Amino acid sequence: MSLLNDLLGGQQGQQAGAAGSMLGIAEQLLQQAGGVQGLTSTLQQHGLAGAVQSWIGTGANQPVSGDQLGQALQGGGLGNLVQEAASKLGVDPSTVLSGLSQVLPHAVDHLTPDGQVPAAGQGGGFNLGMLEGLAGKLLGGQA
Repeated sequence: MSLLNDLLGGQQGQQAGAAGSMLGIAEQLLQQAGGVQGLTSTLQQHGLAGAVQSWIGTGANQPVSGDQLGQALQGGGLGNLVQEAASKLGVDPSTVLSGLSQVLPHAVDHLTPDGQVPAAGQGGGFNLGMLEGLAGKLLGGQA
C-alpha cells in the first residue's frame, strides 16, 4: 500500500495535494473516454474484460498490472494521457500506470455501486466530485 499512499499523497507535506494526482488522472481518463461507460467499454475491448467486470460487479475487484492497463489504454487511444500525466508529474509513465492500476478498480467500483454502469445520458458523465471520499477510503484501507 506504500506506493498507493505515495501516489495518493501519503503523509509527506510536499505530496499533500496529491490525492488529486492519481484521481485527477483517472478523472481525465474518464472524461476523454466518455464517462464510466466509455472507459469500461474501452478497457473491456482491449483485454481487460474480466477484470473490469469485477470492478463493476458487487464482488471483489480483480487486480490488473500497470503493463496490462497500459496496453489496454494504448489500444483504446488513451495512451497519450498517461504520457502527458507522467511528464507533468516528472515521473516515468510506468509509475503513473502502476498508480492507476491501483486507483481505477476502486474508482470504477465506487462509480458503479449497484453493479451497473450508468448510461451516457443517465449519470454516465463524470466529475471529480463523484469520487469525493474515495481518496480517504483508499488511504484508510477501507476499500
